[in-house]
Amino acid sequence: MNFGKIITAMVTPFDANGDIDFPATEKLIEHLIANGSDGLVVAGTTGESPTLTAAEKLALFKFTAEKVNGRIPVIAGTGSNDTRSSIALTKQAEEAGVDGIMLVTPYYNKPAQEGLFQHFKAIAEATHLPIMLYNIPGRSAVNMAPETIIRLSAVSNIVSVKEASGNLDAASMIIDGTPDGFTVYSGDDGLTLPLMAIGADGIVSVASHIIGNEMQEMIANFTSGNIKEAAAQHRKLLPVMNALFAAPNPVPVKTALQLLDVETGKVRLPMIPLNDEETVTLRQLLEAGNIRA
Repeated sequence: MNFGKIITAMVTPFDANGDIDFPATEKLIEHLIANGSDGLVVAGTTGESPTLTAAEKLALFKFTAEKVNGRIPVIAGTGSNDTRSSIALTKQAEEAGVDGIMLVTPYYNKPAQEGLFQHFKAIAEATHLPIMLYNIPGRSAVNMAPETIIRLSAVSNIVSVKEASGNLDAASMIIDGTPDGFTVYSGDDGLTLPLMAIGADGIVSVASHIIGNEMQEMIANFTSGNIKEAAAQHRKLLPVMNALFAAPNPVPVKTALQLLDVETGKVRLPMIPLNDEETVTLRQLLEAGNIRA
């Protein structure tokens, strides 16, 4: 499965009542496709998955798959810390017409490496869809070791990993130890270019909501051998990338979208909006980067 170079972890738009805003979601999908997204992750961390019910996730999967209509891959976030629930939602996502599944490392219950292996293997065996693993120890409280990811890459439909540990040594081990068709994506926007320099395939991005085309240009320069130009673009884009994580994700990116007249509503509690000072700082950084509606 070719997921592309830039996969956007899509925010979930909410209306004034805090419910999913499907008309705004359709507009957001079109915005992302027009602005550099090769694929979409739906109901991931950036989509506020912890606050979405299973029914809401399924409705989002169906809606997004329908509106995208095969133009780019749609990857459903169906992972949790409950293997049975993840299997059930994965089967429903497959029926909803998505193109792939993303499975986050189980959080809170802190399984051993063998438990991680068995968890992902059991879900993979319950679906025909290609699976992207998602290693994010900062949110899940457990790190999936490179050896475990390498072992899981032998499962036929586990084809990719979003590696968000920030550990380039671990990423190198994964790239070196997995089959040629297995893809490795950065889970941190600011590490897109450094990880691609050691052999990663792209980025599962938050910043691509705002600077997707600019990131595509950076990657195109890198892959065509214009390394100095790609590095200069990386340095130019880095302040915007960092600004989008100045508060817990997805609070800053939703604010940035609103500043650019892409309405996605507020975040759900326990997330809270940026305060006035934080919003002004974000606006100034966007303007300094020449990023406008």
